[in-house]
Amino acid sequence: MILAQAERPTIRWSWIGENTDKISAAFVEHIQLTVLAVAIGFVIAAPLAVFAYRNRWFYGPVTWVTGILYTIPSLALFAMLQPYTGLTVRTAEIGLVSYTLLILIRNIVAALAGVPADVREAARGMGYSERQLLWRVELPLAIPVIMAGVRLATVTTIGLVTVTALIGLGGLGSFILMGMRIDFVTATLVGSILSLALAVVVDGALLLLERRLTPWATSRSGGSDNLGSAQSGTRPKVFA
Repeated sequence: MILAQAERPTIRWSWIGENTDKISAAFVEHIQLTVLAVAIGFVIAAPLAVFAYRNRWFYGPVTWVTGILYTIPSLALFAMLQPYTGLTVRTAEIGLVSYTLLILIRNIVAALAGVPADVREAARGMGYSERQLLWRVELPLAIPVIMAGVRLATVTTIGLVTVTALIGLGGLGSFILMGMRIDFVTATLVGSILSLALAVVVDGALLLLERRLTPWATSRSGGSDNLGSAQSGTRPKVFA
């Protein structure tokens, strides 16, 4: 028996070939869950962040609330939502969206706070209203830090999507869970490797998009070329 287990190959390529359709469907589901969560999270976080930037008293409460959401274990959050939303995509997305809010709000506020004061004063001197200042000056200059936050939120969400396999979703996480349940290494490796590859590819694609949107910032050393810069910008000194 022990000899039979030892002779078993680590990766069963025949199984992968027989389940290509299922793997492809799980991969697409993983992308869909991630994109939907980050998009909804950004739509919610952006106006909250702008309001917090304009009204400093609001920054503490909004980050406190989103910070609590961020610290709730995903399995516990799904269990709390299940009586109300069932084991559905809605349950998964509520959890995934809640985990993006703190990251996005902090980075957007940090990005806006990092716009040089003399640039703002020059724009006001040219007759810009506060709305024009936001859309024409502050947001364009804040794009590098905002995109760093989006990258961090996206990569984090790709990892968290695998956890939703516990409620019947999860995309590639379903293979990881299946492999662990039946001690099938091939399924675990397929889910893990493809999830990692997806995170790397998406992060690179968002970095390229950032560079396209901010060609003037590509010559800066460091910049937002790594996810660490997103974390360093998540706690703006102006509100410390």
